[in-house]
Amino acid sequence: MTVTALIHSIYFETPNHMASREPSNWNDKLELPGKVRFMDGNGDLPMLNVTTEWSSAEIYLHGAHVTHFQRKNEPPLLFLSQVSQFAADKPIRGGIPVILPWFGPREGQPMHGFARTSAWELKQIVPAKDGSITLHFQLIAQETAGFPPFTADYLVTVSNTLALQLSVTNNSKDKEMIFEECLHTYFHVGDISAVSITGLKGASYLDKVDGFTQKTETADAIKVSSEVDRVYQDTTATVEIHDANLHRKIIVEKQNSASTVVWNPWIAKAQAMSDFGDNEYLNMVCVESGNVGKNKITLAPGKSFSFGVRLSTAN
Repeated sequence: MTVTALIHSIYFETPNHMASREPSNWNDKLELPGKVRFMDGNGDLPMLNVTTEWSSAEIYLHGAHVTHFQRKNEPPLLFLSQVSQFAADKPIRGGIPVILPWFGPREGQPMHGFARTSAWELKQIVPAKDGSITLHFQLIAQETAGFPPFTADYLVTVSNTLALQLSVTNNSKDKEMIFEECLHTYFHVGDISAVSITGLKGASYLDKVDGFTQKTETADAIKVSSEVDRVYQDTTATVEIHDANLHRKIIVEKQNSASTVVWNPWIAKAQAMSDFGDNEYLNMVCVESGNVGKNKITLAPGKSFSFGVRLSTAN
């Protein structure tokens, strides 16, 4: 089901008791016993704990930020820094930050846009017959920072996989919207020295470590042994993270995403970040999906664009 179809089903095809709720007393009205529980997370930020027969997940309203996903009898899929700052005006370090409406720095504005530090509204929880649970988050942004007013709808489906769909609608009547978007996913690995990343051979990329030099990936499998910060362009390919230490493969499948970013800060940058442990670079790698740089999206007034990612594991 497409994101548009699923959002339609949320509003028009679910029973009355599943209708969208006002945020007041939302714990009592939306909580699904044994499946979705509301609680105070780190920094007393509101958080949802989701449990299915296959997996568990944690999602904060702050940034609609997925901080945890773990299949039963497996290590966590996502990396979360032990020194992340959980505050209303700061991004969470790790998990899956939602990067919108720009990627990277922007003069006079916060890094990576404002979506990851905004309070999103939980619009709906939809349990499916197959046992999966979909949570619908929404951010309504007024005209700001040179962008017209827009709405972002974010669907997080927890099952034996983690599926994410982000839809952006330009609410302006007469202005086009040019934006970047990225699901900045931090993956947990056993030891970065035992990790290889496949699926990007032949793709062109900007090497940010080498002054944004344009290069072409020639390796069958990318190994990380120093700082890596690459923006792969014009690639819709599935990427796999092979982790010899944890004896698993992480599969990153994309839909309507033309950019993939690979990042590990390595030693010096890890030590320079106050919300990142000095040695945590050894147990993480970012493989980010979205549309950034030359792959940015242009939306005409009233139009929408959606992209999706499915994350799974295999032995």
